[in-house]
Amino acid sequence: MATILEKAQTLISANLHAVLDKALRANSLAVLDEYIRQAQDSLEDLEDAAATVGGQVKTLKRKAEEFEQKAQKLDRNIDMLLQRAKDDLAIAAQRKLNGVQQMSREYREQYERQQNEYQQLLDARLKLEAKLTEIRQEREQLQGLLELAQAKEITTKTLRSLDDLSGVGDADIARIADGIRARLDKASAEGEMRAAGLDEQMDRLLERDEIEMQLEARKRRLGIGRASDLPGEESRERSELEG
Repeated sequence: MATILEKAQTLISANLHAVLDKALRANSLAVLDEYIRQAQDSLEDLEDAAATVGGQVKTLKRKAEEFEQKAQKLDRNIDMLLQRAKDDLAIAAQRKLNGVQQMSREYREQYERQQNEYQQLLDARLKLEAKLTEIRQEREQLQGLLELAQAKEITTKTLRSLDDLSGVGDADIARIADGIRARLDKASAEGEMRAAGLDEQMDRLLERDEIEMQLEARKRRLGIGRASDLPGEESRERSELEG
């Protein structure tokens, strides 16, 4: 039982900040996963030990109470034997009472020791459960942080690789790098266009209407006709009149 408690206490007293720093330096969740695995195993051991010791506590308490009751009964019988002048029987009863009282004290002491150990196991289980919950929450946050860092690292390496490719004298490799950059630029532009949404489309329509109105006014001033008439339509109308 002592080994189980010592292992649990080691996990409970572990500095989570140090564990997290180690995981960050290693750029891996393996350190946290190992701590969680050990904590889960230790928690199971604590629960098994607590169940075993808890059962022993109940047994020892019952035994101590039984011997205490026997001692009380013997004590009353000794008084009664002395009152009836049966000293020989009283001596035998006293001898038995001494043995019963000794057993009662031993069971009571064992009960108190086991009760104390049982309470230590329960306390350790509660503390380790709290520690395990905390480290699991920290793991989720750290996982998100590492994923973000890895994404940034990939992006940086990609851009650096493109820069390296662009600097190579081989024209084919340079064209490949330029093509990749062009696709990235195109994807970025498409994303911006989609992000513009309905507001941008409305702005463009309003701008077109304003331009058409300006052209309409200019054509009226020049005596040309409506701005909405297209050159193709003017030619078609002229052909129809000549026909």
